[in-house]
Amino acid sequence: MESTTSPHTKDVEWRFSRGPRSVGRARVLLAEQARAWKVPDELTETAVLLLSELMTNAVRHGRAPADREVRARCVLGGDIFRVEVVDANATLPCPRPAGPDDESGRGLALVEALSDAWGANPRPYGIGKTVWFELILGGRL
Repeated sequence: MESTTSPHTKDVEWRFSRGPRSVGRARVLLAEQARAWKVPDELTETAVLLLSELMTNAVRHGRAPADREVRARCVLGGDIFRVEVVDANATLPCPRPAGPDDESGRGLALVEALSDAWGANPRPYGIGKTVWFELILGGRL
């Protein structure tokens, strides 16, 4: 599934069913791919954590038919490691404050705190959205 878009860019995408097992599978695949690309362990761990949050949101809050897939993509270009999650729900995520007793609601706060950049965009030619984050490698490869 890997396709190289330029000599310095690596790109891979996976498709998952919209079920809870897909979150764990996505974590494993991202960790394996990051190690193959020699992304530093600390950044790999951060990327896996943040992907888990985005995948969980897509699975839990997707509000799309069960047969719709969730896609995860990672791109390594220059010193940027970008991870995207695409789902069929057009509602863009919005961070919300979570109280000390809340059992959920901190995922996007983690993404915002631990990534160098993140965002969400409607898909230009289709149903749904893309939620993404970027980590700067800073010459650590």
